[in-house]
Amino acid sequence: MSRVVLVLPGRGSYTERTMGQLPAEHAWVQAAEALRAELGLEPLLQLDRAERFSPARHLRPAHVSPLIYLRTMLDVARVREQHEVVAIVGNSMGWYTGLAAGGALSFEDGFRLVQKMSMLQEEHGAEGGQIVYPLVGEDWRRIPAREAAVEALVAAHPQDLFHSIHLGGQAVLAGTRAGLAAASEALEPIQQGRITYPLRLAQHGPYHTPLVAETARAAHAFAGELAFQQPEIELIDGAGRRHTPWGASTEALRGYTFEEQIVDTYDFTRSVEVALLEHAPERLVATGPGNTLGGILGQILVARRWRGIDSKDAFLTIQESEAPALESLDR
Repeated sequence: MSRVVLVLPGRGSYTERTMGQLPAEHAWVQAAEALRAELGLEPLLQLDRAERFSPARHLRPAHVSPLIYLRTMLDVARVREQHEVVAIVGNSMGWYTGLAAGGALSFEDGFRLVQKMSMLQEEHGAEGGQIVYPLVGEDWRRIPAREAAVEALVAAHPQDLFHSIHLGGQAVLAGTRAGLAAASEALEPIQQGRITYPLRLAQHGPYHTPLVAETARAAHAFAGELAFQQPEIELIDGAGRRHTPWGASTEALRGYTFEEQIVDTYDFTRSVEVALLEHAPERLVATGPGNTLGGILGQILVARRWRGIDSKDAFLTIQESEAPALESLDR
């Protein structure tokens, strides 16, 4: 069995291409449907098997987050049968899934966490959103001038624009409408493939910033309903802290999940770097749905020069070898 680090996706990973893959007979799917029914919410299978993908319907936080959770957890179960998972990291919402994937929460409590947080985000949604801007070129190497431009922009709008997620070679900024407008005006347009940046993310609020403090306050009332325990597998949070099976504090896990994870920058890059340096895995395994983290993980490996990978071409070469650095479960 290979020693691997498991990497779990966040919002944005469930798309039209990933529909129709939930197994109706699976016990986890049935448990999730029962919990949804208690809340009077539309069945997930009905969403997953809809005739067409509707962004307004499928990307609504209360729908898309539990769909992602289920798909990810099904992949996690498969990976744990095939590999030795030495650590788990997640991007944004992937932290919530990781708590269940690593055994710090039961499947049911993990689902309750994802479902409740998505509903609170809708109920206490702050004005504003998120944008993405690349900090690397087509070769995945850093461009210092772009980094400087982003830092100067955030410094110039301290109340309206924040670093939301450090995401490999991409900056994810979140802010008010005024902050996002300033970013769109100030950042030089970049065309990569068919995408023009800065790119506004659909139905994403200003997550991981002080602008969603009201959501964090509301979440505290729910925190005591979940039975946290020490994880079976090490979890690495969005500040790069390790929560090990032998040393994790359940109160620290609870406190981070319902406070810092919501209102502070989520450093996905740092969490992956810590996993690489502390565990030296044979490879990273990125679960579905979708393949949103493949390029991002490649950019992190390039920045760290992991296994001598110093460019996109070098990454693609090692991916074609008998010992790839990254395995994607995208289906």
